[in-house]
This record gives sequence, structure tokens and C-alpha cells, in this order.
Amino acid sequence: MTRRKWRSGETPTKCGGDKAASGEAGNSRVNYRCLVHLHEPIAIKTKVSSFFLYCPNVKTLHSDEVIAASTSIVRLLSLDLAWSSAMSEKAMGHSRFIFCVMLISMFLLVLSSLFLLQFSSHSLIPRSVLELILVNNASLYFMPNLKREEIILPPYPSGDLNFQSQNPRESDCQSSNSSHKTSSVGQEMNMASHPTRPLLRVFMYDLPPEFQFGLLGWKGSVNQTWPEVDNPKHIPRYPGGLNLQHSMEYWLTLDLLSSHTAKVGQPTTAIRVQDSSQADVIFVPFFSSLSYNRHSKLHGEEKVSVNKMLQDRLVQFLMGRKEWKHSGGKDHLIVAHHPNSLLDARRKLGSAMLVLADFGRYPAELANIKKDIIAPYRHLVGTIPIAESASFEERTTLVYFQGAIYRKDGGAIRQELYYLLKDEKDVHFTFGSIGGNGINQASQGMALSKFCLNIAGDTPSSNRLFDAIVSHCVPVIISDEIELPFEDVLDYSDFSLFVRASDAVKKGYLLNLLRSITQDEWTKMWERLKEIAHHFEYQYPSQPGDAVNMIWQQVAHKISSVRFNLHRKNRYQRSQLRVKTN
Repeated sequence: MTRRKWRSGETPTKCGGDKAASGEAGNSRVNYRCLVHLHEPIAIKTKVSSFFLYCPNVKTLHSDEVIAASTSIVRLLSLDLAWSSAMSEKAMGHSRFIFCVMLISMFLLVLSSLFLLQFSSHSLIPRSVLELILVNNASLYFMPNLKREEIILPPYPSGDLNFQSQNPRESDCQSSNSSHKTSSVGQEMNMASHPTRPLLRVFMYDLPPEFQFGLLGWKGSVNQTWPEVDNPKHIPRYPGGLNLQHSMEYWLTLDLLSSHTAKVGQPTTAIRVQDSSQADVIFVPFFSSLSYNRHSKLHGEEKVSVNKMLQDRLVQFLMGRKEWKHSGGKDHLIVAHHPNSLLDARRKLGSAMLVLADFGRYPAELANIKKDIIAPYRHLVGTIPIAESASFEERTTLVYFQGAIYRKDGGAIRQELYYLLKDEKDVHFTFGSIGGNGINQASQGMALSKFCLNIAGDTPSSNRLFDAIVSHCVPVIISDEIELPFEDVLDYSDFSLFVRASDAVKKGYLLNLLRSITQDEWTKMWERLKEIAHHFEYQYPSQPGDAVNMIWQQVAHKISSVRFNLHRKNRYQRSQLRVKTN
């Protein structure tokens, strides 16, 4: 039943005025047309009001008519309520469906998050992403489930090499929670390495023995290029003394030679590959520092030193290699740690990445921090075991320095400081050398001193800094032009003091500064020294986070930008070559 549509100007007829329907003028019967408006689903109040509006005489209805009318109203009200209920249930149905979908989605999200937290490892993350994390942040590999370990290295005679058993002892690996800071950055990065997933793939030239172990007197059998490295007893020893402090190429070469024979659990930061096209970097195994130290002088009737002859031959060899031509040498790694090593060839080979002690004797266009790597000296004094490191009260000497005093160039400051400090109380500032018992004296003196001076000499850097670190003697660095190894991941201000040369020579300035350091401040630096000292250890086999692994990580940092530049350069090169060929 539908509502009647009234014509224009027409009004609804009241109940009592419709005689045709009732047959009487007394409104004794109900005109049910009044109820027609109650069939539509509009507000209940409106319906009831409409009924009484159009039926003002409802009070005169007979009882049966009232009952009939009331029944009709109730029925209509029931229909309206049923309609409203149906509409509400329909809306609630949609709401319940949406709510269920949201609930299921949230459950799946929580479940997947728990799964990733429980079972995540670097095997689930692409290697390229892991390398990107390392290269762009200096720092740490993402390893959520591995505990940190502190590698504690046993002491060894300063004049001997640090060879360790292939099977690490339990005492070499101990847990350490002594600091909230990252105590072994390089170690955590190395933990992510695996024999099948090295951080760096290295192609090493098979240079003749006279460029490498032949300089140590090693002679192999016919056509044998390298010594057997499985047994440390068969490996030629590097000479001690001052030669040893520049022995970086020796340790890096050994690490590559043994990269495929490393046993389970040993680090594989860098692995040697036989195909140069699969390599990230090309390593040149020339023992340049040893060549300079032993063969830079003329002997007998020689007109050209062995050192210069080897450099000339090396340049000729590299310039003829396809690997060098491909990149212009930019992806090659050459160790020249002694400031005078590679002196004759450095301009021709300067495009390569160089492993250096500092930039003191290099022009900026040949060597700079953007492309080259600063490596620590191999320390000469013995490493102090953590458990035996003397505390603040046990170190009776405030300041320690022993070494060459009269130096040229930037090292003239040593002489000035000598005259300022030599007569001061609790200061040890004397001349010394490695001759006689010099190394043992320095080792004992540093181990019982609170602060050890590292003053610029002929070059900005010296081995004395790293002797101080392994002695847990807080270094005081007085060298304005110094570059420090691994400074992208190590904050030296946590365990060292830096003093400008112009301030250090002011009377009273240096001692007032050192005496103002409280015991608590010194102890914090001392604790940090014990945590980071293993980053400056050269040893074979290499250990997680040691100097060898840290250098390889620095190479990985540099090679990323090298590859980026090479790829940009090659954008049109191959296309142009094809055009010329066609």
C-alpha cells in the first residue's frame, strides 16, 4: 500500500468528513484511510501523531473499532520495528565482517614478526644488503643472535712473531660485558663472515718469490711460488726489530694464502679467488717495506739497488696486466707502509689503493684518506694481558716517553718538550732505542705509567702509539697532522688525549692538563684501552677483529666507491666499442 499523492490545493480529509466511507455524519465508524500513512517506515512518533491529527474524533469510536484501530497501529509498529531491526542487522553484518578481516590481519602480522625475530639470520638477508650496511655505516654487520666475544691474546716475545695454533684455545676467547659501548667493532663484523660468504674476494698475483718470501731467504722447490702455510713451522719468519713494525704485507699475504684452508670457526673476511673477473680487489704481494729496509743500499759493484730493480720490474709487470688496464689500477691494493718504501714507483702506481702508515711523505694527489688506508704499526713491546694490567694506583709514573729526541722537520717538538719535562717529578722522558735491552725497558716503563706521549717525529706517526695501546697506557697524541687507523669505527678520544703542538710547548700546560685528569676519568679510558687493544694485533692465523681483519674491512669500505666510479665510467664505453667494431 502506498501513500496517496495529493493534488495541488487539495488537503487530506478528516475521518468525520468522509460520508461516503462511513455512511453517517456521526463519525461512528473508523475511516481506515486515516491509517494508510502508517504503512511507511518513518518515525513511530510521526505515525501516531498523524493518526490522531487526521482522526480528531477518535474518542467517539466504538470499542471494537478502537480495538481494530489499535491492532492496526500495533501491527504497523511491529512492521516498522522489524524493518529497522533488519536494517540494523545488515549494518552490523558489514561491521562484523570488517572487524574479522582486521583481526585476522593483525594476527598474521604478529605471527610473522615473531617468526622473523625467532629465526632471523644473515642467511635470510641478501649479501648485497649486508655489504651495503657495512660500507655505508662503518661499521656493524647485522647479526641479531650472536653474542659478543673478547679475543684475549697471549703475550709473546717482542722480537718474535705472533704465530698461534690453528685450533684456538678456550682462554683466547672470553665473554666480556665490561662496557656498554661496542668493545670489538671489527669482531662483530667478522662474525658475519663465513667460509662460503666472505666479505671480500681478492685476486692475488703470483709474483715470483724474489718479490715476497724470497726477500726473507725462502727458497721453494722448482716452480713453487708460495711456501706451505698449513704448518706455521714451515713459514719463513719476518725479521724482528724495527723491520717488524712495517710488516703489514707479510700478514695480509699469509691470510690470503690460508683463506681456503681455514678450519671451521675461523674468520674469512677476505678469501682468495683464482679468477680476477670474480674479485672485488686485486692484491699486489710485494714486500715493499722489507725491500727498502734490506735492499735499498748498493752493494759491491751494483749500479742499481735490488730495491729499485724490483720496483722497476713491478711497474713493468703491472702495466702489462689486463687487470691494471681495465681499471687503471684503481682496484689494486699495494702495501707501502714504510714512509720510504716504493719511493721510485709510487708516482706510476699512485692510482692504486695504498696501505700506509701516514701521508707525511706523499703529495695529496698520490695519497689521501679518500682512496688509501692507514694501517697500524706492528707494536714492538709485548701485549699486557687484561688480568695483569696495572690500575691507576699501581702506575707510579705520570708521563712516559723513551725514544729518539732530536728529530728533523715536525719532530723538532720532541726536543722542546724534552727540556720542559726532563726534570719534572714523576715524569720519565729520556733517550732510548731498541738496541740492548731497550724494548724490555720500554715495555716495563709503559706498563707502569698512566700516560704515554706519542710525539710527532720525522713523520706524523710512530710505532710508540701502538706500544702504548697494548700496554694500556693512555696515549697523549701530540701530532697535528697524524692520521689514525680505523678511525671510522673507533673514537680515539674515548681512550686517548689530543694536545695541539702549539699548546704542548707552553710551560706548564701539558702537566697541568694531565694532573687534572681524575682517577675515574683515567679509569674509563683505561677500560676502553683493554677493550680495543686486540684491533691492533697482527698474527697468523688471523682472529676476528684483529689488525689483519680490520684492514680488509677498510679495503671493503674503499672498494665500494671505486666500483661505483668504474661503473659510471663504463656507461658508454662498451657501447662505443661495439659501434667501432661494427
